[in-house]
Amino acid sequence: MWFHLMMLFLCLSQTEPIKVWDQQQTDGAYSVIPQQREDLTAGFRARRSFSGRTSRAVLGGGLTINTLPNNITHVVKDSGKYYTWRSFGPEDQRSQDLWFDMTDVRHGQVRVHSILSNSYKQAVRVALSFDFPFYGHYLRQIIIATGGFIYTGDVVHRMLTTTQYIAPLMANFDPSYSKDSTVQYLDNGEVFVVQWERVRLPGKEANGAFTFQAALYKTGRISFSYRDIPLSLDVIGSVEHPVKAGLSDAFMVVSPTSQSPDGAQQTIYEYHRVEIDMTKITNRSAVELTPLPTCLLHDSCELCLSSNQTSGCSWCNVLQRCSDGMDRHRQEWLDYSCSEESQGATCDDYFRDDSFTVSSAAPDTDDITPSTPKQRGCKTDDQIYKLGSDVKTESSTKSKGLSHTGIIAGIAAALVLLLALILVAVCIHCFPIGSSSLYLIQRRKSYWPSMKFQKLQPGYTEVEGEGHEKYSIVEAGPC
Repeated sequence: MWFHLMMLFLCLSQTEPIKVWDQQQTDGAYSVIPQQREDLTAGFRARRSFSGRTSRAVLGGGLTINTLPNNITHVVKDSGKYYTWRSFGPEDQRSQDLWFDMTDVRHGQVRVHSILSNSYKQAVRVALSFDFPFYGHYLRQIIIATGGFIYTGDVVHRMLTTTQYIAPLMANFDPSYSKDSTVQYLDNGEVFVVQWERVRLPGKEANGAFTFQAALYKTGRISFSYRDIPLSLDVIGSVEHPVKAGLSDAFMVVSPTSQSPDGAQQTIYEYHRVEIDMTKITNRSAVELTPLPTCLLHDSCELCLSSNQTSGCSWCNVLQRCSDGMDRHRQEWLDYSCSEESQGATCDDYFRDDSFTVSSAAPDTDDITPSTPKQRGCKTDDQIYKLGSDVKTESSTKSKGLSHTGIIAGIAAALVLLLALILVAVCIHCFPIGSSSLYLIQRRKSYWPSMKFQKLQPGYTEVEGEGHEKYSIVEAGPC
């Protein structure tokens, strides 16, 4: 039995499960190319429902991307709650200051991504060298897409254009049309810059190439800079790809359902969107977006409820978190009933509740005195209480002796088992055609039918390391 379990573990360790998501295709479907081997959810095909909402059937579960239902709130556009933005025309000096010259080595080392520069509707995951604050959340990884935007979500799918994006100019660009078209970026530890250079639109290649940038600063500030915009943005839209400029964020909520095999439906709700006036986007123009303080900034109840920098914040004592309920942690906010807990509560109420819990849990006896302060996460009796006299009863001595004997016996059994496995492995290696070796092989084939795994192929290109491309691109078909 032990040998069977060991062989099962070895086989499982060599298997790499890959989640394949399946849905019908609609606008803006992207293939995701990870920089390193990662278990990304990919292979999406979208379906437009009759209500105008985008729903998605997922293999082994469910995912829906939608705006907020009426019983929660509506999507807030340019409310001034999360970001403020200003646009600068060609004559403004600020437009020139915000443009990064990618040929200037003083800004940092520039990388031209060879796959994105020669692909259509592709996206690649890139790690940042700093924590970038986005809607109060700190991001360390982003996804750059060929279509003129950056995806910031945690759940990776082919519908990257739907929500959770930083878009200087999201459009149906095709860098693979020309060798002059490139997607390049730099990261100097203070700012991360992505430049889409001389990219063209399918069917409008003769009208000229677009060149523009997005810069993510360590402080959370974002700037969009435009060098060449040969066409008016109201004529570059297409049915297959939306045209957007701005920001968007969303949260995911998991709700139980009997329609999916796993009994859970994942829904992505967009709770805020910043839409840039696209009439302001012209040659040598720029847009600067400045983040505003959010509830997530406060790390104490007093700051959460009394700060004049934010409004609508509530303190969830069980999570020790300040929020208005509309951020990427909304699932936890719902699971721990934070809205009900914080309704009408004050910081004094939480303080009294904590004091009552501590005093009521303490034993009522004079023979027990506290020793060293109790450390969080420690459960041993030595760190909580210390007896007035050092007394060892006979039963405690016997129990300790029995526990020591059990530990020694367990270690001895493990060593014997390990030695037996080593001997079996040596025997099979030295005598592969022996009767014992052939018997074990036959037993494995006849009793382990579950060890036959089918290799799943992801719906995106995988890249290992720097520039080592895999040439198989297989998209998952319908179930």
